[in-house]
Parts: sequence; structure tokens; C-alpha cells
Amino acid sequence: MTMVSSDSAARITAEVLRRLAATPDARLREIMTALVTHAHGFTRETGLTEEEWSRAVQFLTRAGQISTGGRQEFVLLSDTLGLSMLVDAINHHVAPAGSRAVNHGSAATPDIGGQLPVTESTVLGPFYVPGSPRRDFGASTALRPAGDPAWFTGRVTDPAGRPIAGAEIDVWQNGDNMLYDVQDPIAPPGHLRGLFHSRDDGGYALLGVRPVDYPIPHDGPAGELLTATGRHPWRPAHLHMSVRAPGFRPVTTHVFDDASRYLDSDAVFGVKRSLVRHFDRHEPGSPGRPAGVADDQAWYSVTFDVVLAPSGTPAP
Repeated sequence: MTMVSSDSAARITAEVLRRLAATPDARLREIMTALVTHAHGFTRETGLTEEEWSRAVQFLTRAGQISTGGRQEFVLLSDTLGLSMLVDAINHHVAPAGSRAVNHGSAATPDIGGQLPVTESTVLGPFYVPGSPRRDFGASTALRPAGDPAWFTGRVTDPAGRPIAGAEIDVWQNGDNMLYDVQDPIAPPGHLRGLFHSRDDGGYALLGVRPVDYPIPHDGPAGELLTATGRHPWRPAHLHMSVRAPGFRPVTTHVFDDASRYLDSDAVFGVKRSLVRHFDRHEPGSPGRPAGVADDQAWYSVTFDVVLAPSGTPAP
């Protein structure tokens, strides 16, 4: 049996890597080898103490204990450390959005350097719930008063501008109390959520609410880490949207409000300028008032087009 000398940190790492070399799955072997190499390197570089190691174990244990069906603390940790957006950047290569106005109606970015002009993705977040209620074209997602009505419209197309009919547009957002339905004990299930479908011309429409800035849950380990590192827990106002269609790569994205004060300091690093939109205000009685908006209510409107890449497009 191979023994490891207690006085040789390098020998410990080498022995762990030697044993991992027998891992049958090549991808798992690659990932675990890199993980051990970097984790051991981090431990040596920082001179990690036994007390610090123990506190780290307790921290991760508490993250698991606080996680529920409506709250995933490990996703929050991944988001707040920028890991979620790093995975997103590696897996979704699209053209940069810097050459277009951030409040333009189209979410497609220019075709630069051979990259497809498709809608940029961002984090899924910890509040996505599968099985959103199916809703008709233009229906409201609000099952109780939740803020100023906002009329979201747009088209789903391919990069050439051809409409994609029957695309699924899965949306979810928080209300003016800064909570998602899974956080709010008095919100009915499916509140501010909905699964819509594009029409033959690629068009979609839904009535939500104007999003507001909100803090991610910061009463657990993720929040403690934010406080300890001098950071705030706030996310800029946004609507989540996940769009899927047969024959195309799905995209999970956001519609950000350009009036938010946290666009440059999002706690989860999720803002991309091509996803920022201006919400136009309409006074009570204005023409074009959507069904579901009362005569005496002001409302907002925003256009957000979605461009999907064909599924046959080579992966990054």
C-alpha cells in the first residue's frame, strides 16, 4: 500500500492525482484533476489553517441546511462569486453589444468576428420554478396587485430575422414588495410567472409589472460572505425570460430596467448592456391600454425582441 509522508504537501497532491488517474470517465477525470490541483494549490498559497478549514466546512454545511425547494443557497454563492456568469460566458459566445443603443427594441447583437447576432444570455437565478402556468397571448401574470402594470411585447426570430412560431417564452419576476412568489407566503403559486407562446409572426405579448430593484436573500451564508467582503446584496430591476423552440438553442436572459441604480454593481454580475431597456410610461386613459389595466391606472411598455441561434450552430 502506498503511504504518504506527513511532511510533504507536494507529495500529498501528487498521490491524490495519481489515484484519480484511474477514473474511468475521461471528463470526470479531467474535472477532478483540475479541481484537486487548484484546491491544493489554493491551500498551500494561503497557508490555510485548521480553524479556517473547519469554518469553511461549517459554512458549506449551513448553505446546504438553508437550501429548500424555493431557495438554493449554493446557486446564490455561485452567483455572488461570479461563477455562474463565468460558466455563462464560456458556454454562450455571441457578438458584443457595445455598438448598439441599450434601449433599442431588438435584443440581437451585431455579427462581429463571425459570432452569431443572437440574444445574450445571463444567470438563471435561484428562483426559477419548472412548470410555469400556461397563459394566453397578452394575459397578465399577476394574480394579485404587485406594482405598476408593464406591457412586454416583442418578436422571436432567427438571426436572419425570420419569425419563429410557437416558441415558448417562460417568464418570472418579483413584485413591488421585492419578493418572488416562492419567497412570499401570501402569494398564490404561479404569481408573476407564465408560459407564453409566440404567434405565426413570432410576436408575443404579456402583462407583467414594472420590475423593481431587490436584494438577494442575505440572511444566510451567501449574505454573510457579501457583508464580510464589503458588498451589497442588491440586484437591478429585471424580468427573467427563458425562450425555447424546436431546432434552436434555448436562451435564458433578463430584461433590465435602465432606471435601476444597480446596473453597474449587480450582486451577481448578471447585467449585459444589450439587455437593458427603457420602460415608457403611459398616463391613465392613454391609447393602446392593454386589457387588464384599469382606466385610472398608469402603465408602462417595453419592447424586447429575442433572437435564437439554430441548434446546429457549433457549440463554443
